[in-house]
Amino acid sequence: MIRNVENNLATWAAKVRLIDPVFRLSMSLIFIIGGLGHFFAHEYMLGRMASSPWKDHVALFGDASILLWLSGLVFIGAGISLALGWMTRLSCAALFLTLVPITFAVHIAPGHTGPLLKNIAILGALAFLFVRGPGSHSMDMALGRAAS
Repeated sequence: MIRNVENNLATWAAKVRLIDPVFRLSMSLIFIIGGLGHFFAHEYMLGRMASSPWKDHVALFGDASILLWLSGLVFIGAGISLALGWMTRLSCAALFLTLVPITFAVHIAPGHTGPLLKNIAILGALAFLFVRGPGSHSMDMALGRAAS
């Protein structure tokens, strides 16, 4: 009986073509909104970085404020690109490579288990989209640029 339910769900799920843009959009929103926060909550985020046990390591890469502006730009730009399904794999790679150091610098700290695990889940979703590609209803597919 359980196998029947599973098979019926699989058949139904295969017909839901709108899931690709819904997944891309839901993934992109965390980056777009978070990226805007890098600009509009700049001082608050700098304070979070300053309280990180890794703040001295962050300083090795440059001024925290400049790094915050740059990561905000990547999050917004690549997040919009991901939502549209345009240059999907490049967007995923840019977001992944930006999120990894942020995760290490800010979320590997006492009391940050929730945000750490959230970022790990997001990294997994980015890896999935990178490998799978943009899916249906994407600019990449419309322009014939999506390789499966």
